[in-house]
Amino acid sequence: MQVSTVTTQLGSVRLSTKQQSSSFSSSSSSSSTVVASNGTAVSDKNTPTSTTSNVPVAPTVAAPEPEIVDPFCNADSPQIITFQDVTSAAFKIRKGVELTPCVKSHFSDLIDMDIYLKKEFLQFTGSFKERGARYALLMLSEEQKKTGVISASLGNHAQGLSYHGWKLGIPVTVVMPLKASLMKIQKCRNYHANVVVQGADMGEAKRIALKMGHDRGLTYINGYDHPHIMSGQGTIGLEIVEQVSDIDAVVVPVGGGGLIAGVATAIKNLSPNTKIIGVESEKCPSFTRALENRGPIFVPNQETLADGLAVPQVGYNAYATTVPLLDKMVVVKEEWIALAILRLVELEKCVVEGAGAAGLAAIMAGHLNEFIGKRVVLLICGGNIDTTMFGKCLERGMAAEGRLQRFTVTVSDGPGGVAKLCNLLASLGVSIKDIMHERAFIRDIHHVEVKVICETRDWEHSKEMRRVLQETYSKVHFYDMPMAISE
Repeated sequence: MQVSTVTTQLGSVRLSTKQQSSSFSSSSSSSSTVVASNGTAVSDKNTPTSTTSNVPVAPTVAAPEPEIVDPFCNADSPQIITFQDVTSAAFKIRKGVELTPCVKSHFSDLIDMDIYLKKEFLQFTGSFKERGARYALLMLSEEQKKTGVISASLGNHAQGLSYHGWKLGIPVTVVMPLKASLMKIQKCRNYHANVVVQGADMGEAKRIALKMGHDRGLTYINGYDHPHIMSGQGTIGLEIVEQVSDIDAVVVPVGGGGLIAGVATAIKNLSPNTKIIGVESEKCPSFTRALENRGPIFVPNQETLADGLAVPQVGYNAYATTVPLLDKMVVVKEEWIALAILRLVELEKCVVEGAGAAGLAAIMAGHLNEFIGKRVVLLICGGNIDTTMFGKCLERGMAAEGRLQRFTVTVSDGPGGVAKLCNLLASLGVSIKDIMHERAFIRDIHHVEVKVICETRDWEHSKEMRRVLQETYSKVHFYDMPMAISE
């Protein structure tokens, strides 16, 4: 086991700048640069240093802005956390975070797996991020606590840091990208943090935060790659092993990699035979690309339902810690995440965000069929989902499994034509969500084209509706097959 370097560098958590050599060497006092008649810059040591107004002077080139780096995230010397780091974190944060339940899921009766849900969304700020944030804050020196900290985050780390900074009396500044949830931004302000909304994505927000921290003397705390953050998240693994016995696999959502790094460190030390499975969205497969590249690499992210996983590059420390302990990494489609959110609401009465539903999505998509008949723990890591996004996810989930249907049918434009269609759907127990008719683009002036979006009980009910409509009308067109059915 590698020895942790966390404690040895505890007293030097300060931002540093990469030393860059000047692009130009300084000239002696007796030399100067002038421009010849052909436009070429020449140097003449005998030329006086003063110039007249009619002699052009070569423009001065500004030195490049120094790159601000995080001393705890070094690609050349990654820090691998140990089991002792995780147990130390567990001791220090035990009075400041919730011991969340890990209970048997209703899905166990529907899927041939013994499924347990670790409900980290029940933390005060709605996600697991509180654990690492509190531990990182507690490990600061007194001078650092007085000056304050800064970080970049899409929302959950920002909330955890803001809340525990407020409770511990430590000033907190968070830089959140423009695409961050409005709800998460407001919550950070409610926790008395200084919130700066800048940057198109997490990468840009991080650069802004590092620059601000350097200029103001603030300690930067990386939300997924700081060793104390990873150690704090690892306390979840300690609780899982204590709460559930004989675990065959633990499924962990993966963004920057800090969560799976900490959890894997704890579980593999206590239960070496337990498999560690990571899950990513197809829109942001940063860890999968890192595995292919044999090291962290920048991966442009697309808009995703699992915004908490939208990290363009996994952390160096997180990657180095996780890879030796990882058994499998899977990538799931967005539709399965939406369907998993819907299922958790309906069966577990749990409102979770996309990242929190990723583990269940992997099971529903058939990526983990090797664990059929075995005991699996799903880490439900967060519940901070925007209300508007929540509504979209529910509808998309219903469409994915065939409960939300859309079709176009041509009916008579005479009195009662559309009413007949509506009555037919009502007799089948189908609920109409939206209906629109079109006359202008129909060649037959005696008919009208009607587009319908409707809700059914399940896919069998949808198939019955399709059969009846095809028997009743000669021109009826159904749109795409539901993703969960067609696959």
